[in-house]
Amino acid sequence: MIDPAGAPGESGNVTGELILGIDLGTTQSAVGAVESGFPILLADADGRRITPSAVWFGADGAVEVGRKALRRRTVEPGRVVTSVKRLMGRRHGEEREFCVPMERAADGGVKVLGRSPEEVSAEILKELKRIAEMRLERPAGKAVITVPAYFNDAQRAATKRAGELAGLEVVRILSEPTAAALAYGLDKLGERSRVAVYDLGGGTFDLSVLEMQDGVFQVLATRGDTRLGGDDLDLALARGLAPDFDTLDAAAKVRLLDEAERVKRALSERESETFRAPFYDGSRSLETEVTRAELEALAKPLVARTLTCCRQALSDAGTGVAELDAVVLVGGSTRIPAVRRAVAELFGREPDLSQHPDEAVALGATIQAGVLGGTMRRMVLLDVTPLSLGVETFGGLMNVIIPRNTTIPCKAGEMFTNAATGQALMRVRVLQGEREMARDNWELGNFEVPFEPMPKGQARVGVQFRIDENGILEVLARDVGTGRDTVVEIRNAAVDVDDAAVEKMVGESVEHAFDDMAERIFTEARLKAEELLPAVAQALADAGDLVAAGERQEIEQAAAAVREALAAGLPNPLKAAVQRLDKATEAFAAALVERAMEEALMRRM
Repeated sequence: MIDPAGAPGESGNVTGELILGIDLGTTQSAVGAVESGFPILLADADGRRITPSAVWFGADGAVEVGRKALRRRTVEPGRVVTSVKRLMGRRHGEEREFCVPMERAADGGVKVLGRSPEEVSAEILKELKRIAEMRLERPAGKAVITVPAYFNDAQRAATKRAGELAGLEVVRILSEPTAAALAYGLDKLGERSRVAVYDLGGGTFDLSVLEMQDGVFQVLATRGDTRLGGDDLDLALARGLAPDFDTLDAAAKVRLLDEAERVKRALSERESETFRAPFYDGSRSLETEVTRAELEALAKPLVARTLTCCRQALSDAGTGVAELDAVVLVGGSTRIPAVRRAVAELFGREPDLSQHPDEAVALGATIQAGVLGGTMRRMVLLDVTPLSLGVETFGGLMNVIIPRNTTIPCKAGEMFTNAATGQALMRVRVLQGEREMARDNWELGNFEVPFEPMPKGQARVGVQFRIDENGILEVLARDVGTGRDTVVEIRNAAVDVDDAAVEKMVGESVEHAFDDMAERIFTEARLKAEELLPAVAQALADAGDLVAAGERQEIEQAAAAVREALAAGLPNPLKAAVQRLDKATEAFAAALVERAMEEALMRRM
């Protein structure tokens, strides 16, 4: 799991290759690089290491990024895009609100101001690349880019495309909590520890449980919400103070949201702050005192959602709070005192505040970039799949190939056969989710695998899932008869659900566990019964002389019990009846095989 030959400065591992570490955040971003063996974050011309994730697109085609773009927001709010990360890998209609109007792209995705989210994100990445090249005084062509742990395949692939559009080869997509753990564990590589990373940023939340030992960082479990962050609290505060907020024009909303963000930040330092928005809609002004208690009341349901994710991740990891060595807070929104108190109460300890909330993820990405470039000690990152992946099988069942929380990169496969005689192709439906029936899970994609028509059960198609280190899924289907491969990379997952539905799905998998399992048992038993009943009837008609009267009576009674259980629709009685019929026909089946072998031998003689 770890390369022991990775000490800094050894010629076998140090190549001196420059790879940038980039935190592409919802509200702000940062870039770093390893210089002389040390990871550093790179500042812009004004000496600031943090760049706002904002892009202004001028009517004449001009583009400005960061603080320059934000300064234009009050004058041209309709031309400034912020929080574009929330649209990455999304389908049109999944996101209900955004800072500028959303359009439907030709492929069903989203566009803003005529540009895809990847194109907007690419402008931010170009600016970070420019800052790095200015500071390092040499070209930069490769990068490690971070994403929320709960980003799905389409969102990760979209992030990678954004990097490519910015002129960067993305050598690794890295989960943000894993990056934060790297930053936290840099000076603890000789220790074994298990930590929870609570990452609440401007637009996303993740809780990951990681185990670290001798440079190995393994993600044991992760839960999160890619629509939960400080932006939501800004919106709640602005709406609470301006009841007509939703009817205002874009410029007025921007003024109120900017002031809400300022007041929110101020209330992390003091007990009260005045909210001032003069002439926010051109005529009306708003000035009122806001207390920390009032803000915390608005934040309470948002914080509660993060705690639900925390409990679920701990359960997934099989870890109690007493087994954790630390709870590390990262993300700008963890500065809110109410967040820190809630985390301390849930985990029964004061959270670790040693990491810079805004810089920890970028620092971890930089460390990983240094490892990949050979300028830092080798270490291994083991991430996990947040949801199970599988295919639909006959009867509408979900057949899991890679279970949830499997360490990646990974690959796994299974052999499938044709369900009907003469079948000439197999449709492979790639599913993601935790439910027993295919219809209750998400379809990530589907494709057809052709093969020569054969009798039922004779064709063989091997299906292999491979998830690379970036969390991107490749599905290979091989017709064993011809050796012909069909390979599909699932990059644009058409999952028309929002992230709240991810949590809902996992919750429903627990809530409906008994019902789902009952339906699975019934479906599997029904398929077996529908195969067994006609086969038994035909065998009795063709070779009834091979069974004694008592044996025949038991077979017929068992078959009748199967038909009754089918009609009743009860899973366990049907399963028991099928097992009884299976057992009752064992001797008959053996006799049939023996007769067939004798007849074959006679034909040869």
